[in-house]
Amino acid sequence: MKNITLGSTGITTPQNAFGALPVQRDDMETSIRILRRAYEGGMTFFDTARAYTDSEEKIGNALADVRENIFIATKTMAKTPEDFWKDLETSLRLLKTDHVDIYQFHQATQCYKPGDGTGMYEAMLEAKSQGKIRHIGITAHKLGIAKEAVESGLYETLQFPLSYLSGEQELELVRMCKERSMGFIAMKALAGGLIMNSAAAFAYMTQFDNVLPIWGIQRMNELEEFLGYMDNSPAVEGEIAKIIEKDRAELAVDFCRGCGYCMPCPAEIKINDCARMSLMIRRAPSARWLSEEWQEEMAKIENCIHCGKCHTKCPYGLNAAELLIKNLEDYNKILAGEVKV
Repeated sequence: MKNITLGSTGITTPQNAFGALPVQRDDMETSIRILRRAYEGGMTFFDTARAYTDSEEKIGNALADVRENIFIATKTMAKTPEDFWKDLETSLRLLKTDHVDIYQFHQATQCYKPGDGTGMYEAMLEAKSQGKIRHIGITAHKLGIAKEAVESGLYETLQFPLSYLSGEQELELVRMCKERSMGFIAMKALAGGLIMNSAAAFAYMTQFDNVLPIWGIQRMNELEEFLGYMDNSPAVEGEIAKIIEKDRAELAVDFCRGCGYCMPCPAEIKINDCARMSLMIRRAPSARWLSEEWQEEMAKIENCIHCGKCHTKCPYGLNAAELLIKNLEDYNKILAGEVKV
């Protein structure tokens, strides 16, 4: 297992980190058991957020006694300094720590800078001077904001979607971060569930010496897969290379990542699920996708008013309306038995 250092932060950790969004769906006992096993298995970097309901509390309960051996990154979606401080104090209390290793602006809708009138970056600096945070980071889905953050020189880490289904624009961000000694934290390394082979996803990440993937883990068996790569890291060769090539041919870069920036929909369509329904049915077959509930959700696509808002809000420039129509047509064929999955 390769250790990497996140840019100029000095944070050195195995290239195999724990994303704690999914454990909010587990009960406390299960979450503690999973988080503890992750630590005992060699993971030292844990990423969470104030927005992930009780995820921070679960990390605090599971890992407070080994705090000096791990790195914790959390996030705030605050838009005012007042809410910033409220979020930070809450996070510190729930995490049972006196500091956060990386504090990130969560799903940033702008690149906060000193003197921009919001007071947000100044709040970060003050928190850092007080020792409550060690490093300043930002997370984004929008390419323009991510590039601005990297070019600003104000942030020590960037968290952005990256997987072997990503395109040249995402790879350019990775290169930009490396040139500027900025840590790159890769979210959605499984492309929102579209990548089914964890070994292939993991192997792809090992090609970069400045990228830390955070794997969203909810179940113990998922965790054990990734812990298995600690001593036996897969490489992009042989069968794994073939899997990556096949997936890229099927999905290319023109697919819905499920980020939800297109929401809410005035026609109440669950765009971020419905616009990739065909892919989910084929790549993760489940009777759930064909349930009466999902049939009703897919039928809402017929109520699309073609307002174009989803298209303009998509960070990846996808024509969501077209994707929805194609998915509905394919979905109905599957229901009618005209297409086998």
